[in-house]
Amino acid sequence: MIRACLLTMAIFVAAPALAQAGAAPQGNEGQGNAAQPAKSGDAVASIVETEFPAYDQNHDGQLDKAEFSRWMVALKDQEIKATGTSLAPAEVTAWADGAFITADADKSATVSKPELIAYLSGGAG
Repeated sequence: MIRACLLTMAIFVAAPALAQAGAAPQGNEGQGNAAQPAKSGDAVASIVETEFPAYDQNHDGQLDKAEFSRWMVALKDQEIKATGTSLAPAEVTAWADGAFITADADKSATVSKPELIAYLSGGAG
């Protein structure tokens, strides 16, 4: 659900830029749908690129578990508010812990930008 929430947010962020880009050139009708996931992935990457420094408190280019959890809990809080659901703090913490394990694809105990983009785009786990 958090991935869907982030993807929706990414589409809203990217929509003005996509609208300014104009219509796709004619003659590539067969590729119209194939380009759509790339745009969504680009939107996720753009959000990660923009927001990553705010959560990378030690500025090492990686998110440790605490940094990653802070970001994911903020996203989960937005999702909870948007859907009107509720979760106990322990459930949110357990969810963030599981998300970290999934996102840390190389098991380095940190999450890189590419790992985070893959995770949020649905490419991890």
